[in-house]
Amino acid sequence: MTHITFLGAAQTVTGSRHLLQTANGRQVLVDCGMFQGLKALRERNWQGLGVPPSAIDAVVLTHAHLDHVGWLPRLVSAGFHGPVYCTPGTRDLCTLVLPDAGRIQEEDARQANRHAYSRHAPALPLFTETDALRALALLQPVGFATPVEVVPGLTGEFLRAGHLLGSSFVRMRQQEAPRTIVFGGDLGRFGRPVLPDPATVTDADVLLVESTYGDRSHGADDDGAALAEVIGTTHARGGRLVIPSFAIGRVEELLYWLQRLEQEGRIPTMPVYVDSPMAAEAIDFYSARADELDPELGHALHGPMFNTRRLHIVRSVEESKALTRSAGPAIIISASGMATGGRVLHHLKHLLPDPKNTVLFVGFQAAGTRGRLLIDGAATVKIHGELIPVEARVVRNDQMSAHADRDEILRWLRGFTSPPSRTFLVHGEPAPMAALSAQITRELGWHVTMPRHGERVALAPNPPHA
Repeated sequence: MTHITFLGAAQTVTGSRHLLQTANGRQVLVDCGMFQGLKALRERNWQGLGVPPSAIDAVVLTHAHLDHVGWLPRLVSAGFHGPVYCTPGTRDLCTLVLPDAGRIQEEDARQANRHAYSRHAPALPLFTETDALRALALLQPVGFATPVEVVPGLTGEFLRAGHLLGSSFVRMRQQEAPRTIVFGGDLGRFGRPVLPDPATVTDADVLLVESTYGDRSHGADDDGAALAEVIGTTHARGGRLVIPSFAIGRVEELLYWLQRLEQEGRIPTMPVYVDSPMAAEAIDFYSARADELDPELGHALHGPMFNTRRLHIVRSVEESKALTRSAGPAIIISASGMATGGRVLHHLKHLLPDPKNTVLFVGFQAAGTRGRLLIDGAATVKIHGELIPVEARVVRNDQMSAHADRDEILRWLRGFTSPPSRTFLVHGEPAPMAALSAQITRELGWHVTMPRHGERVALAPNPPHA
């Protein structure tokens, strides 16, 4: 009998890992993500999968965000040596995020040992840059809508998810006890710039779908009005706007809007700094794969994509330090997106105490992250061991979220011509997940399950439709 074991992203947003065990004994891991946010979740990164990594036959990746790929180097260091299937765009972005994650792990371990604040002696990295490079060597890129035999008796196919360059749904077709299983990964948005709409999927026997924003709507498209207001107000106060941003994906949409609002005369022209070497390289990958982007993108802008009149790419540490020390109105886009680490912390430490400045969050902020504390109204936040007063304006804008909201998830589900026999909600916190489950049941009449972490579910040979 075929089983799915939910090893991550089960009633939480991060750590996406789903183990498919086929009737003929093959084991395929769909996504291999890191847990982020609360300490109890991060500690899961140090635990095993419950199956020997060497016994896993293949890994399939939906996209290159760390909560979907960031545990792959650890899996490889623990003995996995099989193929890792992904799209070419995912492969490109993995070459940026995985070695960088390894370097951060090594630096964190060095800092812990230098300052003796770890309870382990010596503190060790979760994985190293070398582990990341070994993982990259296993990646086997496969184009969209191109079936590939993942293991004997099981074919996989990548369908565009519209969430990130290269992001996909994975449609698995099983020959023995025939069934179709769709692993949704992260569902992108409809009618947004930069990336195309998610592909329509019409049928599946088993479906896994995300529920990150299952209890809310991002609201009607405001054509950039909220972003323009934040920029204009901050500029008028003589302040600086800092935008913590995921280095891949979100930066491109931000630059699209800044470029468009500038060209339309809706915001003042001001310096725009992208303080992230990884983001700079990601922009190059996006530009090189323009054929995978929204076909309307070129019609909305004049001149090169992802550009503004006073754009500065900050690459070196020295340039970043100089930017932190500088003054005057400016827009600073810097990683990380949840303000958990990276160069953005130096900017926040410097800018948060001044009410002239603004911090704008444009993505989901997981529980336990510094970003979540700020949007929840914290009066102080700890950065580099110091308590920093929060006097700057803190704004949240879900318009640029890369995750589908409740209404968009339902819109995508209505594309199915018949309901799946089993629908599993993953990649969401309990409250949004429960709200979405109730709405799917009420509006579509589908059978919905919210699996627990570690839960193993048997898929009946001929599952009846609900």
